[in-house]
Amino acid sequence: MLPEYLEISDKNYRIIKLLGHGKGGYSYLAQADDGFVVVKAIHHEPCDYYSFGNKIEAEERDYYRLKELGIRIPEMLRIDREKERIVKQCIEGQTIFELVLNHKSTDPYLEQIRYMADLAYKAGLNIDYFPTNFVINNDLLWYIDYKCNDYMPEWNFENWGIRYWSYTREFDDHVRSQN
Repeated sequence: MLPEYLEISDKNYRIIKLLGHGKGGYSYLAQADDGFVVVKAIHHEPCDYYSFGNKIEAEERDYYRLKELGIRIPEMLRIDREKERIVKQCIEGQTIFELVLNHKSTDPYLEQIRYMADLAYKAGLNIDYFPTNFVINNDLLWYIDYKCNDYMPEWNFENWGIRYWSYTREFDDHVRSQN
């Protein structure tokens, strides 16, 4: 059930809709005093293929790592470590996932994702290249997650991520598994 409000650092945010549910939390579109934001509420649901330490600390650490690298990410506006919630700048636009789902080309954004991947690689990191994590706004690609991990070639863009940036068997299997 969708919460009506979520409190972050003594401020209430009216929840409008669920944007997504990932390995680390639930992301909601929320109303703030001066517009829309994204509220991420960390969860502790089990994940068979990924192990976590302290998720809220990792989100904050990864945010600063990515920001320092120059990867285009939404601003972190507020963090509540006790309640494990984050308020992010809302980046409006279509996701890469939506493009692929509608059989549209992601080619115009491949140069931008490869640039981000190169920045991450040079820092010894991978970001999560799954297409729900990328929003197009004014022809600019934004990585809207803060998750990053130590670099492993099998999880880089060319070996893993690209499999989901067009309507491949892997993409279709994922879509079918969600229904």
